[in-house]
Amino acid sequence: MLSKKLISKVLDKALSTGGDFAELFEERTIKNNITLDNGKITQSTSAVVSGAGLRILKELQSVYGYTNDLTLKSLTQLAESLSSSFGGERRISMGVIKKHAQGKHHRPAIQWADVTKQQKVELLQKAYTACKEVDPRIVRVVVSLADSTSDVQITNSDNHQYTDTRSRGRISIVAYASDGDKLETFHEGPGAQKGIEYFDEIDVIETARQAGRKAITMLNAEECPSGKMDVVIGNAFGGVIFHEACGHSLEATAVAKNMSVFAGKLGTQIASKVVSAVDDGTIENAWGSGNVDDEGNKTQKTVLIKNGILQNYLVDKFNGRRMNTPANGACRRESYKFEPTSRMSNTFILNGKSTPEEIISKTKYGLYAKSMGGGSVNPVTGDFNFAVNEGYLIEDGKITKPVKGATLIGTGAEVLMNIDMVGNDLLRAQGMCGSSSGSIPADVGQPTIRVRNITVGGRGGAVQ
Repeated sequence: MLSKKLISKVLDKALSTGGDFAELFEERTIKNNITLDNGKITQSTSAVVSGAGLRILKELQSVYGYTNDLTLKSLTQLAESLSSSFGGERRISMGVIKKHAQGKHHRPAIQWADVTKQQKVELLQKAYTACKEVDPRIVRVVVSLADSTSDVQITNSDNHQYTDTRSRGRISIVAYASDGDKLETFHEGPGAQKGIEYFDEIDVIETARQAGRKAITMLNAEECPSGKMDVVIGNAFGGVIFHEACGHSLEATAVAKNMSVFAGKLGTQIASKVVSAVDDGTIENAWGSGNVDDEGNKTQKTVLIKNGILQNYLVDKFNGRRMNTPANGACRRESYKFEPTSRMSNTFILNGKSTPEEIISKTKYGLYAKSMGGGSVNPVTGDFNFAVNEGYLIEDGKITKPVKGATLIGTGAEVLMNIDMVGNDLLRAQGMCGSSSGSIPADVGQPTIRVRNITVGGRGGAVQ
């Protein structure tokens, strides 16, 4: 990492034209990826990402640039170029930089640097074999293991310096099932800020079998009917709807510009009284956790919604200026190439009082969206549509036949108000979240919930 002396010179240059805050983010990341396609290694890559990004703020203006040349000359040129965006006299100068000790949470028991390629391949072979043996109709299994270890150093013109180490591993298992002209796929992708020991903890063999079984189930599914109906959404990755349709609209990136449906609604009811939700970047070893965020703020547990009432937004330093609100540990970026902004970490709806069985039994007719897929959202309006990866009809309070091709359509505000039952089976799942500051690891999650009268798209005819 760069010396305090060098950094001080760069930041001082950045402040020379009247900027009131400057920040240098350094990163060195080692990434590895191995992929097996039907038992054969088709990809094995390693990469080192190294560079620095410089941000300068002046009141409600921001400029950002980056370089992978970490010499004093290159960094000074970057600072000079960015500072030329402002035309004014120096307001502040650098003082003595104080280094803050990094936290020691979220550390792997086995460092990824100590794991051999053979160990990784053996893990992938176990997952491949377990999935392939589920059924003869599993015609292809693609499994991959990605790990990364990042060292970051964040130094700002408030004379503070923060360091952190982030180490993650994630396995991806994709099962392909075929029967005649029918083809279905299913994906499982558990990950954590742990070493290879994590995949023993979660039983990767059973996870692989689950991917295979679900692909076979959907192979024989009928097309889902369409229309307004009650929808029971499963736990874990079911939380992607809250993440996308509500979570992004609670980020200061949108709120500060009044481009969120939830802007200006602190203290008001935006969800059913049975809904409480948090963003918690402190969960030990969780996929989206950290000791500090990408501005150096300590991560924290932020209550977003309590009993339906909006409590907080997710705020970064820059957008906090517009909102007159302090940053709350929610500033993240993909790498040094991206300017940071407010982002989610581990975001989920909290447990309620109902059991999943009770929720199903009290639903006369509807859709059980056991596993969700991808979708799209407009954060300004909250309009969304999401694919259902694994779905079943509910008839007379019982889960009956599997259905495919279902899409959930609505708005975040509408869905939040129409949740009338929340289960007690909270579970989180891992994903990659894309936004203006790049693609970052994030947990989504929830217990089983029921949403009344939501629009379901499908090709199985209209609901009678």
